[in-house]
Amino acid sequence: MANHSGHSGQTSSRITLRVNGEEYTLTLDHRVTLLDALREHLDLIGAKKGCDHGQCGACTVLVDGRRVNSCLLLAVAQQGTSVTTVEGLGDAATPHPLQAAFVERDAYQCGYCTPGQLCSAVGMLAEVTAEAGSDPTTSARRSALTRDEVAERMSGNLCRCGAYPRIVDAVLDVIA
Repeated sequence: MANHSGHSGQTSSRITLRVNGEEYTLTLDHRVTLLDALREHLDLIGAKKGCDHGQCGACTVLVDGRRVNSCLLLAVAQQGTSVTTVEGLGDAATPHPLQAAFVERDAYQCGYCTPGQLCSAVGMLAEVTAEAGSDPTTSARRSALTRDEVAERMSGNLCRCGAYPRIVDAVLDVIA
């Protein structure tokens, strides 16, 4: 029987992913999501598999500085991009300012959503900066974010413990 699918039948490819500043060469099935590649092939387990439908934000990472739901992206499509996970934001010795603020504000309870919340907050602040463009008041624009605006911009990340007020407090602490 002839193959009329329009492709060679190849179901995996050797790809190079740049994650947290390091390059990794993997052979992956074309159907593997970025989330599964990170967790199952690179042992970067910060991003969580919550709903697996892009609705909860537990899998949020940064791709080229933009926040994305990694459960919705195919890993093979991420060649040539730069992926940052929560593990790449900082470490115990030198945490990212948002990581330190989350600890200070107790902006986590069970911690399941925390990696996605952190990556989303980093991406959100980058979005605000980009929206300001070359405006010399960019830092003023960031520090003028209201509680409601931060909450709205972070609304794609769900927290089953209800730590939202502390998460917003932590973000506001960083931009103050």
